[in-house]
Amino acid sequence: MTQPTYEGYCRETPKVFKVRDKRLGTANIYPQPARSILSPATGYIGGYDFTLNPYRGCQYGCSYCYAAAFSPNSKMRQDWGNWVIVKENAVELLEKELQRWYQKNRNTQQKTPSIYMSSVTDPYQPIESKFQLTRQLLEVMVEYQPRLVIQTRSPAIVRDFDLFQRFQFLRVNMSIPTGSEAVRKDFEPRSPSIQARLNALSKLRNFIDPQKGYMPKISITITPLLPTFPEHELEFIKKLRVADRIVFQNFHTSTNRSLVASTRSEAIELQKKYRWWYESADQNDRAFKEKLEFALPKVEIKEGKEGFSYE
Repeated sequence: MTQPTYEGYCRETPKVFKVRDKRLGTANIYPQPARSILSPATGYIGGYDFTLNPYRGCQYGCSYCYAAAFSPNSKMRQDWGNWVIVKENAVELLEKELQRWYQKNRNTQQKTPSIYMSSVTDPYQPIESKFQLTRQLLEVMVEYQPRLVIQTRSPAIVRDFDLFQRFQFLRVNMSIPTGSEAVRKDFEPRSPSIQARLNALSKLRNFIDPQKGYMPKISITITPLLPTFPEHELEFIKKLRVADRIVFQNFHTSTNRSLVASTRSEAIELQKKYRWWYESADQNDRAFKEKLEFALPKVEIKEGKEGFSYE
């Protein structure tokens, strides 16, 4: 089968998909029809029925992001963060695929599918403000009421609180890997500030009246667990009380193989700057977990795959 080509990342003239017709910031934007939108879930999120990724690629381009391994080609993998593929028919596909699921499972005990959005992109990256694809997908899903988890690092989720309160089974996972802005700027310089993310979760708590709408579950995913300077640690932990669950894990195994979730070389190189943490990483991880458990007795503290379940 012919591999898709993308303007700027191939020698040939793209023929299969539309050439780049938009640009946002440093990112090339490629509208592309998808064959399907619900993919069988595997690996860390294998407990779900499906993953749902409105986009392919991510403008945040975090140094450690394992999703770069799933880029269309090696050149795009190296240029992670500077291109996004928009699944322009995602809404129509989702409607059809959910209808198909309910028809197939109407006589089974499973009442609703479980969906993880998203596994290899951020559904609220900056491009969402223009395309509003994630919001359109939520508008479809709220009619079918799947068991849904939304994974993001963007405070832009505040836009959709009106839809969130209409779901019966929703968990919001906010990625906040460190409590120190300097560390955040090193490892994920394009991403929103730590405080902006925390503020978004606080607004979620305050926006929804439990008597008038569903209050989503809230997780803060400290994944991967990055260093936090000692002077910031206590204040950071206090702010995590906004969540009902904290999840943490270390970097994915480093590998140059494509289509394998792994930590990018950029993050591995950055570890040298933080030797004070990584030379005793296991000890620091355990100490951080103990501090979380002591300071947040009413919050679930989970590690690795277990923390990514809906329940």
